[in-house]
Amino acid sequence: MLKIAYRKEYAHPLPENHRFPMIKYELLPEQLIYEGTVTESSFFSPNLLSEEDILAVHTNEYWQKLKNLTLSRKEERRTGFPLSAALIERERIINQGTIDAANFALEYGVAMNIAGGTHHAFTDRGEGFCLLNDIAIAAQYLLKNAKVSKILVVDLDVHQGNGTAEIFRDNPDVFTFSMHGKGNYPMHKERSDLDIEMEDKTDDKTYLTVLRENLPKLIDDEQPDFIFFQSGVDVLATDKLGRLGMTINGCKERDKIVFEHCHLNEIPVVASMGGGYSEKIAHIIEAHANTYRLAQDIYF
Repeated sequence: MLKIAYRKEYAHPLPENHRFPMIKYELLPEQLIYEGTVTESSFFSPNLLSEEDILAVHTNEYWQKLKNLTLSRKEERRTGFPLSAALIERERIINQGTIDAANFALEYGVAMNIAGGTHHAFTDRGEGFCLLNDIAIAAQYLLKNAKVSKILVVDLDVHQGNGTAEIFRDNPDVFTFSMHGKGNYPMHKERSDLDIEMEDKTDDKTYLTVLRENLPKLIDDEQPDFIFFQSGVDVLATDKLGRLGMTINGCKERDKIVFEHCHLNEIPVVASMGGGYSEKIAHIIEAHANTYRLAQDIYF
């Protein structure tokens, strides 16, 4: 059974002017159940992430600022969210969801988090709607508990996974691969283990060719025993923040490539949702839903 982390707090407690496109966190589970891709039994409710797991990745100074709501106005603006205790609770729930999904992936081969993909969170700061880095926290959890020995991060959000790159810069047990828009946020890029920059208006054929050329080679070279997939759909041509030129079908094929290679090589994979900011919510939901449909079809 496909296991998916979700709680109603994923869409709350954001103020009204931040609700779109965050409403996708409510609509996506409803769509997946309505169409019969999954049932309610597929969803599980994560609890609060422990401080121990937070501090395995983030600095104590930064965590205390989050915990005590003492970020400076500049630091708060950088995150893109108004700081609140409820927001910090939301972040802890989402991050625990990725850890729980990782454990389910070890059992079933694949698992998902309706939220997450918070790849702009650094060891000591948050950026770009990311406060705690769920991929990094879950990866560190797996390594610390000797559940895996080598992790590959496949970050296909349109924005570089700069926080993840910084966190694992000197860690040979985690290979960070980010395929992102060259001219997009963040303007100052960190150095991942492999960065591939795509030009504005990159179409399906060009993007998918590059992915097909690189992902199998990375798996062969690095021999990971676990993969974290940041499956942002802001690569779409309709995305307000994306600047690439991909279609919904092209984005679906991207996800299919990732899941099929994980399945073929028997590498457990967790997919975190990542970004998606198209003008029409229907485009966002359809593109994200394809990720879950493919996981269900390929694995179950």
